[in-house]
Amino acid sequence: MSNEIGTRAPADFDPETADNAQEIEKQFAVKAVQHLEIYWKLLSMRKGSELQLTKLDDAIYLHLVSAFPQYSTKEGTAEPLDEDRMKSSEGKAAWRTFMMKYEKVVDDYNFGTMLRKRADDEYTESNTIFAPRMQFLAIEVARNRFGLNDWVYEAAHRK
Repeated sequence: MSNEIGTRAPADFDPETADNAQEIEKQFAVKAVQHLEIYWKLLSMRKGSELQLTKLDDAIYLHLVSAFPQYSTKEGTAEPLDEDRMKSSEGKAAWRTFMMKYEKVVDDYNFGTMLRKRADDEYTESNTIFAPRMQFLAIEVARNRFGLNDWVYEAAHRK
């Protein structure tokens, strides 16, 4: 794990048992907020259905629907995320298996970021959860495929 300066964590570093220093938590929070601001700006400038988040969007989507079939339909993708289910032992295991495919392929695949529970609402305290970047990418690729984020662009251009 690298920090902003580029130093690496010791080989025996275990993130599951490590104490979080307040400064490190702040740095992670700042980066996560910057990420959500950039994504929201992108959605405001271009319809989500026209966005490509990565060069792997097609493969990510196909993998997502094979691992989580609910994302194969617009209705299933539009369902609010169930944070408790996602973060349960079974949910964590399923998402970990999904995400590990991208460990060497997607930069910062496991970095924490903000994810909206519902695609039909903005980032708010009650509509935002903390999730790994790969989870964000997979779910937002699906939402964009089905045009569920297009309303952000339309609202921004109505003004």
